[in-house]
Amino acid sequence: MSRRETTSGLADLLETYRDASTQDRVLWLSCAAAGVCVAGTAFWWLTRESYYSYVPLQYQYRPGTFTGWVSRLLDKHAKRRRSRRPIRVYMDGCFDLMHYGHANALRQAKSLGDQLVLGLIPDSEIRRCKGPPILNEEERRKLVESVKWVDEVITDVPYDLTPAFLDELITKHKIDYVIHGDDPCLLPDGTDAYEHAKKLGRFLMIKRTEGVSTTDIVGRMLICSRVNALNESDEKQMLLTREFSRGRDKGNFRLEDIDEDSAAGSADSPKERNVTVSRFMPTSRRIVQFSSGRSPPPGAKVVYIDGSFDLFHVGHVDILKAARSKGDFLLVGIHTDEDVAERRGPHQPIMNLHERALSVLACKYADEVIIGAPQTVTEDLLTTFGIGEVVRGSVHESGDASSERGRYDVPIARGTFRRLASPSPVTSATVIRRIVDNRAQYEARNAKKGASEASYYAASKQYVHEV
Repeated sequence: MSRRETTSGLADLLETYRDASTQDRVLWLSCAAAGVCVAGTAFWWLTRESYYSYVPLQYQYRPGTFTGWVSRLLDKHAKRRRSRRPIRVYMDGCFDLMHYGHANALRQAKSLGDQLVLGLIPDSEIRRCKGPPILNEEERRKLVESVKWVDEVITDVPYDLTPAFLDELITKHKIDYVIHGDDPCLLPDGTDAYEHAKKLGRFLMIKRTEGVSTTDIVGRMLICSRVNALNESDEKQMLLTREFSRGRDKGNFRLEDIDEDSAAGSADSPKERNVTVSRFMPTSRRIVQFSSGRSPPPGAKVVYIDGSFDLFHVGHVDILKAARSKGDFLLVGIHTDEDVAERRGPHQPIMNLHERALSVLACKYADEVIIGAPQTVTEDLLTTFGIGEVVRGSVHESGDASSERGRYDVPIARGTFRRLASPSPVTSATVIRRIVDNRAQYEARNAKKGASEASYYAASKQYVHEV
């Protein structure tokens, strides 16, 4: 059939369709639609059968092939973009008494960008705005540099985020966003410290980590030091231990208000208090967030070090770094609260087991932790975790060798025990002693800060999604 004949036939068909009645047109369209569906179905079936019958398996389409290719292409593009221009986020602070709350804030901040730049406020600025720091600037710098989410540390930053300093962050340090928690941060004149960053669209907010703060930890140390100084009265000490452990939702704990009469009275009588009891609520999700998820590769040398790791400080960082250098994988055993209390006395440890575990997990030198490790290193422990060497620092809390008698007999007998020279003399007792030596200043600071934290929990606290 020629092209002219085909065109003439289509023209006749259209002419017939125009001359037909409405009812005939509907019938004609219905038949045409049904014919198209039948023909399409037959074509699809024949094509599908032919595809699976004649196309070799290695060339057949598999679900996810195209989308997987697109995903890999976009991921490759994202990696190139990060290498050329990574998103840099900035977070500053004092980071005095580095704890898992600080670490969780840094973890959240890092998740909002590619590189986390940390601004460390110097001692002079802390004294001007808050009072004397507990740890000096060099100790605080070592602590923040050991956090596995921190990529860069800027020192000597101002306490106040002024427009001039924000401009320096953006132009000199290539900062894209400034990060802060959802708790209010006000300047002395009552204005928002991050108002300028918010106006520029350079501010991102993260969820405040509840359950711990430097104020809370200082309070625990203050009551710990006072209780240990009252050993002449066992009944009073028991009362203080019970009062601190129970806690109440508001108020402060003032040890001077506890005398012999109150010791004989009810532990539930209302008292003014100077110490906020920990609000820490451990969850499995938090452990997963902090865990590296790594396991020792085949043939790797696993090094084991154990202890309480209370009030995670620069001494812990230095010994963990030294221990990590002795092998390929560092496993850290953290003793239970009961074992630590048995060795050190009442109100020890200051931080509970899960708090101490999170602090160690945040350190980049620790690959894995055993939460609630036994005090005595046994044959079963060494075999279960494939431990090749057990190390112990020369500086520890007890100060004598009697506290570790029998604990390391098995690795010593196996020839896998090594004592490391501790790079730092700092212990948890050192930190507590600094608090005690400046008790009046820290109690005054805690009273002021405690009031603002109580106000936050009572009135300002709202749900914020955690990243």
